[in-house]
Amino acid sequence: MAELMDVIRSRRSIRNFEDKDVPDALLQKVLDAVKWSQSWANTQCWEVIVVRHPETKAKLQETLAKGNPATKSITAAPVVVALCGKLQSAGYYKGEKTTKFGDWFMFDLGIATQNFCLAAADAGLGTVVVGLFDHDKAKEILGVPEGYELVVLLPLGYPSKVPSPPKRREIEEFTHYEKF
Repeated sequence: MAELMDVIRSRRSIRNFEDKDVPDALLQKVLDAVKWSQSWANTQCWEVIVVRHPETKAKLQETLAKGNPATKSITAAPVVVALCGKLQSAGYYKGEKTTKFGDWFMFDLGIATQNFCLAAADAGLGTVVVGLFDHDKAKEILGVPEGYELVVLLPLGYPSKVPSPPKRREIEEFTHYEKF
């Protein structure tokens, strides 16, 4: 567990990347972490789009909200991975939603995103989770079909700068026993 905790503790949001490509074989290893992500009833509701083309990345960059600190990352990273979720799959049984919170795709994509980011960090790569953008416009750029939602963009590459760790709450500050 020590190695896993080291990766968890050292993973940072990387917004600055070296001008160095990510080899396909290394990308496949990171994507393998998505493949093995847990999901609601093993629905595996994720779809992944790998973007390397500079023009497509530039179009995606235009969808980011003004002031988004990850704006430069979209075009600076050699790869941008878009995670999409299939609707009405996770959290459903025989076509009926089964949870209080309805569609479970966001939860499953959160798990897949975390696996992706940790695997990337373990491989010496950096990522930043980008969620503040015009999802519909980006979805159109990437040709995401009906029945799916584009949830997150993940710039991926070799970090040129790794920020210091942010202050974290102590376990006692967020842990409750028996009752809140």
